[in-house]
Amino acid sequence: MYNACKDVEAPSSNVKALGLLCGKDVRECNATNWIQYMLNKDNGQTPFNMIPIFSDVSIHGMTPMNNATKGCNESMDDVTGPCSCQDCSIVCGPKPQPPPPPVPWLLLGLDAMYVIMWISYTGFLLVFFAAVFGVWCYRKRHFVSEYTPIDSNIAYSVNLRQNTGEATWCERLGERFENVLRVTFTSWGAFCVRNPRPVVLFSLAFIAMCSSGLMFVKVTTNPIDLWSSPNSEARKEKEYFDTHFGPFFRTEQLIIQAPNAKPEIYSPYPSGADIPFGPPLTKDILHQVLDLQNAIENITASYKNDTVMLKDICLAPLAPSNNNCTILSVLNYFQNSHSVLDHSIGDEFFVYADYHSHLLYCVRAPASLNDTTLLHDPCLGTFGGPVFPWLVMGGYDGENYNNATALVITFPVKNYYNDTEKLMKAQAWEKEFISFVKNYNNSNLTISFSAERSIEDEIDRESYGDVGTVVISYAVMFVYISVALGHIKSAARFLVDSKISLGVAGILIVLSSVACSLGIFSYFGVPLTLIVIEVIPFLVLAVGVDNIFIIVQTFQRDERLQGETLDKQIGRILGDVAPSMFLSSFSETVAFLLGSLSTMPAVRTFSLFAAVAVFIDFLLQITCFVSLLGLDIKRQEKNRYDILCCIKGGEEINSVQHSESVLFLFFKNIYSPFLLKDWMRPIVISLFVGVLSFSIAVANKVEIGLDQSLSMPDDSYMLDYFSSLSKYLHAGPPVYFVLKEGHDYTTLDGQNMVCGGTGCDNNSLVQEIFDAAEINSYTKIGYAPSSWIDDYFDWVKPQSTCCRIYNTTGQFCNASVVDPSCVRCRPLTPEGKKRPQGEDFMKFLPMFLSDNPNPKCGKGGHAAYSSAVNFINNSEVGATYFMTYHTVLKTSADFIDAMKKARVIAYNITKSMSTEEKSYHVFPYSVFYVFYEQYLTIVKDTVFNLSISLGSIFLVTMVLLGFEVWAAIVVTLTIAMILVNMFGVMWLWGISLNAVSLVNLVMSCGISVEFCSHVTRAFTVSTKATRAERAEEALSHMGSSVFSGITLTKFGGIVVLAFSKSQIFQIFYFRMYLAMVLLGATHGLIFLPVLLSYIGPSVNKAKARAAQERNKG
Repeated sequence: MYNACKDVEAPSSNVKALGLLCGKDVRECNATNWIQYMLNKDNGQTPFNMIPIFSDVSIHGMTPMNNATKGCNESMDDVTGPCSCQDCSIVCGPKPQPPPPPVPWLLLGLDAMYVIMWISYTGFLLVFFAAVFGVWCYRKRHFVSEYTPIDSNIAYSVNLRQNTGEATWCERLGERFENVLRVTFTSWGAFCVRNPRPVVLFSLAFIAMCSSGLMFVKVTTNPIDLWSSPNSEARKEKEYFDTHFGPFFRTEQLIIQAPNAKPEIYSPYPSGADIPFGPPLTKDILHQVLDLQNAIENITASYKNDTVMLKDICLAPLAPSNNNCTILSVLNYFQNSHSVLDHSIGDEFFVYADYHSHLLYCVRAPASLNDTTLLHDPCLGTFGGPVFPWLVMGGYDGENYNNATALVITFPVKNYYNDTEKLMKAQAWEKEFISFVKNYNNSNLTISFSAERSIEDEIDRESYGDVGTVVISYAVMFVYISVALGHIKSAARFLVDSKISLGVAGILIVLSSVACSLGIFSYFGVPLTLIVIEVIPFLVLAVGVDNIFIIVQTFQRDERLQGETLDKQIGRILGDVAPSMFLSSFSETVAFLLGSLSTMPAVRTFSLFAAVAVFIDFLLQITCFVSLLGLDIKRQEKNRYDILCCIKGGEEINSVQHSESVLFLFFKNIYSPFLLKDWMRPIVISLFVGVLSFSIAVANKVEIGLDQSLSMPDDSYMLDYFSSLSKYLHAGPPVYFVLKEGHDYTTLDGQNMVCGGTGCDNNSLVQEIFDAAEINSYTKIGYAPSSWIDDYFDWVKPQSTCCRIYNTTGQFCNASVVDPSCVRCRPLTPEGKKRPQGEDFMKFLPMFLSDNPNPKCGKGGHAAYSSAVNFINNSEVGATYFMTYHTVLKTSADFIDAMKKARVIAYNITKSMSTEEKSYHVFPYSVFYVFYEQYLTIVKDTVFNLSISLGSIFLVTMVLLGFEVWAAIVVTLTIAMILVNMFGVMWLWGISLNAVSLVNLVMSCGISVEFCSHVTRAFTVSTKATRAERAEEALSHMGSSVFSGITLTKFGGIVVLAFSKSQIFQIFYFRMYLAMVLLGATHGLIFLPVLLSYIGPSVNKAKARAAQERNKG
């Protein structure tokens, strides 16, 4: 008998039935103490004590019982089958085993990637230094070192060898294209300087027109719209679930500890081992927690002059017959009543039963309507459903719920699908709930809490809280730009030579381009996101300020030619530098536009806004800024003060004298020659390739995900809640396995494919989820599922008193009704004991789903399953779900793995149910899937986005450099190195890969273009004799502008971000921005010139001849 019953589970609680029938923990139950407890009156059911005698021989004339027993794997009769796998381990066969963990990829006992990259790097060094040494020997023999004095004949012969011969068609095409750009920008620059007022007015009108779209701006703060694509699988599944079963309820939760209370020992009467009770389970603490719970129920909020209380918005599954709110709390074992909690049976000497014994019973039978102690109190919650112990207690070991060190109270609140008014009422109450708990004062209770709106509220608060930090960051950059643009020759000319007004105008142009981008998309109804608002100004400042420095500093270094007017001088300068600006800006625009192909909403929105902002910034710079530069030069020539331009500082001068900044002279005379020395260049290459090798080795070790605690401010109450969540909870989020419509539940085969009870398939839907729960450490499925169909079969069978109808009307008759006209739904015959099929199945199912549990029948499905079954035209079963819980999920990796495993389980169920004639579809749904699905494809999305960006940069660079294919390859290779090194920094600095960091990686791709394209273009147009000399010239002329325009500008602003209160700012903005600027600067100003000096493209013969012709002219 014991062997046949030991595996049977109570369906309502999924715990072993012997735990209820043995009077002790199921692990301590055996055949002997089971029979003893069943025959003892202390179980509350036996009227008097009976003493069992365990013997195989007759004693005192009594013969041992020798009735035939059936094993759980044998049928009782011809009608009923053997027990199911869930109730009989013999039927199951061996317990499922999780697959072994993947074997780490090792070489020589070390991580394979480390070994491979170390060997590759060593091999590269050997080949590279051998090649360098060979070339050095060859050059020593035939020429001399590039940096030792050489006679003019040798220089002439080298130059001659590069420039002799006919130019190829590609070179001629490149020169013509370059000439078209130069002539176009020269003419345009001169026009803007000659006509500053019309150009500026037109620019202002354009800015005003575009920016007016900001009147229609919408900001998206809904996390689902931010992180989940409308076409993603999880989003579609969420829509399906919400449409068929209603949206997942809103959750308000408390985690309560009792720091001042001490554990107590309960001694059961009349005998039994002492049982420890954790601090929060002492009666005094439970009374205080109940006071808190009652106070929360009485919280009153106002919305549009309406009063909102918990009872107005809570989940009440038995409404309208029972309007009690669902409150998942240990106090619901006592029906949320102080008097029931104090209920005890005893005399002046002993307490026979009290809340201790009742609690111990209820954790084993939460659906019981009558405990077996002398109290005979119900365990079922006031809302009509069971309260599972793993949901309301925390910090216990194993299944010893009595050792709990924390209580968990959850208030499910109704969510509303497309009903804004009702949703706003719920949010108004939640706001009062948060305020109440924040201000609740009880020294005996430590409370961590969360409401459904908490995360969104705290993210909003964080955004506003960091406004000051961001403003200071931008202010630092503005001040630097305004001051650094001017070249002050003397203290007397400080107010004349400074360019503060021009710098401010340049910054306003940059910000105007951002406003235009936001306005244009607002016209079309594209909503803004916080990432766009926080990141795009930073990006456009990096791009725009760099161009401002290049234009201004090139003018300051230039000397006006004899007879040349100001407009022609600025036009000539713009003809020289604008193609480089156009190259970088257009490359970034195309890269960002293609980045908008991403399926991730955050990345797509950022890419669209960034592309338009960068391109508008370029247009405004070659129009409005050039005109303003002309006006500023005229002011300077008239010796008028900066800002106070109506005040003269002295006599007028004919033209502004050219000047070279200290930084330019440093790059020209010290830095460039030093960097490109023969002995320095190999060191640079070896160091950068070494860093690259390291980054490749660790790139696959960057963590994926976003710890939600990082998105909270440092002082957020949610940080305490997240900590308590991972420390105390024993159950994760609920997960629903949804079987879409189309399945026939009315046939025996259809039922067997789904159910988990007697006669069901061993690979049925319920059984496969049960098997997954058996290996929960692997599958992250914590418990066997709640199965409406199995409980329905138990409810409808004639042996129970649940399913009854009036014999006169055929209407449902509740089990609690005493009426002779109420008869069983099905006859107590072999046929009636079978499962209902066909019309009978559909006839009684609505009765089951509307039946409230009561003392006569605890199986009514109204509370547990009323939303689990979706009917089609009230005539057939449509979509249904089977609910269980994930195990506790603490990290992003846990959440991602849980979703991945649930989908595998659902796929296997779909596969086992489908036949050649008919296919079915099962999918898992949990509330967090829609946020974490992005991480299943984040690696693929990252590779796709960055590859698209690099590919577009290569094509645009190749065309705009005059079809210099090799130069475009060098630029793309350098940017790719920067991106790979970003992954190395992410691994070193603990930055995970997610939508925020992916946006930053896409942005770093754009900023890297600024660092690399200007130097590369200067190299391609240089006509010096050797690659090293061309690299030196390019670095001398462009290096200082790039360094002062991007590196120094950004560095000041980035440092301020380190003081942000927001963890997400500190990690994803300060750390990543600092990394992208430092890596961009080092690669663009150290590695790239050296690489060009080795393998840069040769001089374009057509361009060289054209340059000679211009110089002659």
